Amino acid sequence: MNVQAPFFQTGATVAYGGPESRSPLSFRWYDKDRIVRGKRMEDHLRFAVCYWHSLCWPGGDPFGGETFLRPWQHGDDAMAMARAKADVAFELFRLLDVPFFTFHDVDAAPEGATLKESVANLNAIADLFEQKMASAKVRLLWGTANLFSHRRYMAGAATNPDPDVFTYAAGQVRAALEVTHRLGGQNYVLWGGREGYETLLNTDMKRELDQLGRFVSLVVEHKHKIGFKGPLLIEPKPKEPTKHQYDFDVATCYGFLRRYDLLDDVKLNIEQNHAILAGHSFQHEIMLAQALGVFGSLDINRGDDLLGWDTDQFAMNVPELVLAFHEILKGGGFTTGGLNFDAKIRRQSIDPDDLLHAHVGSMDACARALIAADEMLEAGALTAPLAQRYAGWDGEEGRAILAGRRSLAALADRAVEGGLDPQPRSGRQEYLESVVNRYV
Repeated sequence: MNVQAPFFQTGATVAYGGPESRSPLSFRWYDKDRIVRGKRMEDHLRFAVCYWHSLCWPGGDPFGGETFLRPWQHGDDAMAMARAKADVAFELFRLLDVPFFTFHDVDAAPEGATLKESVANLNAIADLFEQKMASAKVRLLWGTANLFSHRRYMAGAATNPDPDVFTYAAGQVRAALEVTHRLGGQNYVLWGGREGYETLLNTDMKRELDQLGRFVSLVVEHKHKIGFKGPLLIEPKPKEPTKHQYDFDVATCYGFLRRYDLLDDVKLNIEQNHAILAGHSFQHEIMLAQALGVFGSLDINRGDDLLGWDTDQFAMNVPELVLAFHEILKGGGFTTGGLNFDAKIRRQSIDPDDLLHAHVGSMDACARALIAADEMLEAGALTAPLAQRYAGWDGEEGRAILAGRRSLAALADRAVEGGLDPQPRSGRQEYLESVVNRYV
């Protein structure tokens, strides 16, 4: 196949066509210049195309090989293939008119025979990215290093029993962080796909957690040394590929960051598919991250309710997304974070333009959800009943309890001597569910 031939059938940038549009390559809801809560829709959603699933995944699964047969994945010259892939990537960014992209080091550039060669390859492709970005709209939301695919990381990277693997991983992360900084990345992600265990029979959990804490601390130190201003992001995930991962969910990550004094520099990148695997909802993880002050960014995808693994499908479930965006807007929206399409087209979606259809459909779903979430907030559809439910805690006595101005004995005396007999009130769950349905 000719890597120089046009990959996509269209050359026209996808544009807003309005709710009545029937063009498969136009936006019905995503009007990037529409003002929502005083800000352009594009600036609210901050869409990013991910390099790996969109351009590197060949369409394989545990029972079958590649189905996409993309030209840049077949050739003798790995760097030439990487450059061809970059050409298609930036064409995809242009067609979708997205403001951001994201990448792993080894997906952007091929691994060499040595770490030195791998770093040189990454910097060469970073030079190419820099050239392309000079005349393109797209910017870098975040970069990261792949510390999970190579066999050297089968027992983890930072948590590996071999300190040489820890050291090798440090070399990869330094290179990826410095490239991210050079390209103006707004965040840097640490995804610990293998930082966990398969069995406790060969695992010293305390030792491995200390190693992981030290590794992240080293990255924080280097971030400040080179002047990188964005936050580091850890991506919670409970399992797969390991049976149990140390970044299980938002609550676990918060405990880890607090234990190793990392809260000032590290936030979380949350994903729907990971939330479900951890036994939570997407809304739960976002709400908790906001409550704990560690909300950073989102991978926007979804899982399959009938399958128990990370299917990474494009987010199309508007009712679910409405509740997610309701939490995001309540918290003030993104700062350096955004919506990264960490999503795969299905292995039967073999036409190049299927990549465009997937992104357009999901961008529209997010835009429609954002509009509905804004309308709910404007009407106080959920916030007003919530405030009413907790109104007692905003009163004089409730504030005194939380401020520490009441002892246990004082509270007990008030309950006993005052003859308190509080009666339960309805949680109104079904009513609130019907309220949400008015907007979706």
